[in-house]
Amino acid sequence: MAEALYLKDSYLKEFEAKVTKVTDGKFIILDKTAFYPNSGGQPHDTGLLIRKSDNKEFKIIFVGKFNGEISHEIEVSSDSENTTGPIGSSNNQLNEGDEVIGKIDWERRYSHMKAHTAAHIVSEASHRITGAMITGNQLGAEQSRIDGNFQYSPEKVKAIFEEANKIVEQDLPITIEFITKEEAENIPQLTKLAKGLPPEVKEIRMLGIGDYAKDADGGTHVKSTKEVGKIVFEKYASKGKDNKRIYFKLE
Repeated sequence: MAEALYLKDSYLKEFEAKVTKVTDGKFIILDKTAFYPNSGGQPHDTGLLIRKSDNKEFKIIFVGKFNGEISHEIEVSSDSENTTGPIGSSNNQLNEGDEVIGKIDWERRYSHMKAHTAAHIVSEASHRITGAMITGNQLGAEQSRIDGNFQYSPEKVKAIFEEANKIVEQDLPITIEFITKEEAENIPQLTKLAKGLPPEVKEIRMLGIGDYAKDADGGTHVKSTKEVGKIVFEKYASKGKDNKRIYFKLE
């Protein structure tokens, strides 16, 4: 399995790697990657792979995780599609063994990092004020949302976002730790999760927002709450009796 560099360093914008597998001329597996795959409500990264031997650039249009492997889909030119001969025989294609430089589209990544950290802050504020259990989220550069069993009222929503923005202004440090499942069972916020994990899972990646929140999380985040900016409530929607949705954006 490829080393997922983003798990330890969300600010890594460029890295070197080797191509280990190519499928259909456009699905690329690397031995290590900083590109975040589409998962956990956070959209995938985009960017470039640059072949070191000739500086040819390949545009990454999608990153996903399939059967435990992170796959990078590159944009295929018409020249590549019309190539004759065995797969990988054209210089217009990446081949197994090619050494590459990966470059992240930083503006896109950073907007998702801020939105992801904001979602955790809003989720914690929602739980503290309303007792809501968060069931999902979807992040975006323009708008994000969290889902949960909220008991909605304008007063409660106002209180949630007032608290969330107070946390942002406190400039709390964002930390990432890797802890054992046994350690997680002693942390109230993680106890239920840890006990519900399959036996083969031995380690949990824990996100810390100062002393305010601790969550198991696999996404990318900023270093401080101050980087998030102002969290602005946009709208509320009901998706059923026990499923409500709050939309927000960042300014």
